Parts: sequence; C-alpha cells; structure tokens
Amino acid sequence: MRIAYLDCFSGISGNMVLGALVDLGLDLEKARAELGKLPLSGYGIEVSKVTKRGIRATYLDVVTAHPDTPRMLKDIISLIDRSRLDEGLKRHGREVFVRLAEAEARVHDLDMEAVHLHEVGAIDTLVDVFGTLIGMKVLGIEEVRCSPLNLGSGLAQCSHGWLPVPAPITVELLRGVPAYTGEAKGELTTPTGAAIATGIAAGFGDMPLMRVEGVGYGAGKMDPEVPNLLRILVGERVGTASALSTERVTVIETNIDDMNPQFYDHIMEGLLRAGALDVFLTPVQMKKNRPGVLLSAIGRSESTQSIVDVMVRESTTLGVRISETLRVSLPRSAGLVDTRFGQIRIKVARRDDGSSTMKPEYDDCKKAAREHNVSLGSVYSEVQKAWGESGGTGTL
Repeated sequence: MRIAYLDCFSGISGNMVLGALVDLGLDLEKARAELGKLPLSGYGIEVSKVTKRGIRATYLDVVTAHPDTPRMLKDIISLIDRSRLDEGLKRHGREVFVRLAEAEARVHDLDMEAVHLHEVGAIDTLVDVFGTLIGMKVLGIEEVRCSPLNLGSGLAQCSHGWLPVPAPITVELLRGVPAYTGEAKGELTTPTGAAIATGIAAGFGDMPLMRVEGVGYGAGKMDPEVPNLLRILVGERVGTASALSTERVTVIETNIDDMNPQFYDHIMEGLLRAGALDVFLTPVQMKKNRPGVLLSAIGRSESTQSIVDVMVRESTTLGVRISETLRVSLPRSAGLVDTRFGQIRIKVARRDDGSSTMKPEYDDCKKAAREHNVSLGSVYSEVQKAWGESGGTGTL
C-alpha cells in the first residue's frame, strides 16, 4: 500500500500541503485541469522555489483577482454539488467543509447553517482542500498518516481581529488530536491546515514503518527559527505495524485504602466526563497489609488537569502520580446499525489484512434489553446479525 506521512514539525497550512505535493512531483497542469471542474473563477496558482534555513522547498500561492466574499456552508455544498469532480472527491470535500462549519458554529455558539465561513470559505481554501484531495489521488496515495501538530504561539490577525494561537476554530478541529505549542511565535497550524490534516489522516503519531520513495517540502510564509516547512514522505508500507496509531498519553493514578467502595462508580463516571480515555481499578496490597485500590485514568495531555481535579475532589486521596507513556491502537470508527430493537451505536476496529472487529455500545444494548424485556445477549446477537447484513465483517 502506498502511504504518505505528514511531518508537521513546523505546523501545517493548506498551501503548505499543496506545495509539498507539487514538490513531490504532482503535475501542476493536471491538478489545474481537475480544479477547473469546480465552478470557481478569478484565481490563479503561482509556484516558486524557495529556501528555508538551507532547505529547498516549493512555495505555492493561490492568488485571487478580487476580494472574496464570505460563504455559508450551503453555498459551498452547492458549489461542490455543481462541480464535475468525481463523487469520491465531492464526498470527501463535503466532509471537510462540514467539519469546518461545525467548528465555527461551536466557537460562535451559532447554528451550523447560520455560520459565515470567512477565511475558511474563501477561494484559496477551496483550492487548497480540493487540490490536496486531487493531488493525493493523482500520486496514488492510498492512506495518510500524520505527526502531532506544532501549533505555534502568540497572537494572529484574522477577520475577527487579533486572536490567540492556536485560533479557536483550530482548537475545535483538533479535538482528540495530539498537538503541542513551541517557542516559535505565530500561527503555524492554520484552520485550513487543521481541517485537511484531520480530514485525510487515518491516524496521528510517529512515522509508520514504510519504505521511503520520495519526499516533498511545502513552504509557509513565516520565517521562525525552525524552518517553516511541511515535509511529506511517501512510500510503500512495510509489514503490518503501520496500521497502528501511536500517541503520547498521560497516566494519572493514586492508591486508596480508606474510601467507601460505593463511591468508585461515581468517580469513574466523572473521570470519563473529564476526558479520560480509560479508567480502571486494580486491587493492591498497601502498607500495614491493608487491602486497597489503585485508581488509574488514561488521558491526553490537554485533559490531565481536569482528570486530576476530579480525582482529588471526589476521592479521599491526598495526591496523585502522573506519568507519560505511549498508546498504540488500531484505527477505529463509530457507526450505527438498525436492529429490531432500534438503532445501536457500534465501534469498528480495522486491520491491514482486511479483517475487522465490531463492538456494540454496552449502554445502548442494556437500554434496548430493558425496554424490550429481552436478554442482553439477544441484543448483542441482533447487532452482530444486522452489522453483517449491512456489509460488515468480523466478530464481537
């Protein structure tokens, strides 16, 4: 399988992705011809070779003839629907812009359909997004993986004035994605870059095991101490390990031997609401031979403080231990299946060999069993049957 790895050591923006693809060998004329299937006019694509801290790269700029007007989501969807692009590109493009609109809506506390997409609805964003999707297809890239994102720091100017870096819409787009800020000032990861990364990457973490065949560098506008470049490495996947996503997580834990055991259920629910990815209890033998419980929670770095607050507030602990570790996981997706007991949410994990594992959401199954007065096992069996009939494969 031909894969690409986005190395975002200096952030990511739309023009950096497209520039890196051109640097990799994307035929610009072929990309222009495909972009011409979008009902857009009044823009041009300019490409130049630049050097950033001694590294040669490609700088790509989308130049518009006149100031662009803000678009609403319905305008962009209509534009995509009217295009002559193939259905796969249309569908993927719609997904990216829907996520952008959802993020804007959360930031401004508005209905998604009422949001005006200013910078992220402009012609250059449309060209960057669809140029990236077209470029990946033309270059035969079947899967994309991405590093943690360098966001930058400080303040950045936009249509709403000066905003903190990362911009609020960028933060919304990066929920659940590993990211960090460094000493470099300025907006290294833009909303468009965040939307593209989260829209095309199958996972985030260290570079997967691959046989590197090519590398492209896309240049940004800034000139911080770190070269303002996006590096894309392309090659063939080696073995099966590359199906796994690797990310850094935080483990927060404490030993407890003096608390009413009935409290644990309440604490575990609170930790999950605070952002914990997993919570578990381990029986331990403590000093003076007292039986105790090791309360552990795993979360991403941005949730650490919230998890600590719940642990300290809700339990009898006098302190917690915090450590950083790596979490390796299969790519997964969420979905719904229709059963005779109603819709049930599921999680599906997929492997390189094409096999998959499906697990129904326990709470949904428990609720359905109670409402229909059937056994929990019957609901699980019905979900497995419905999933198989819908084209899924795998076992519970």
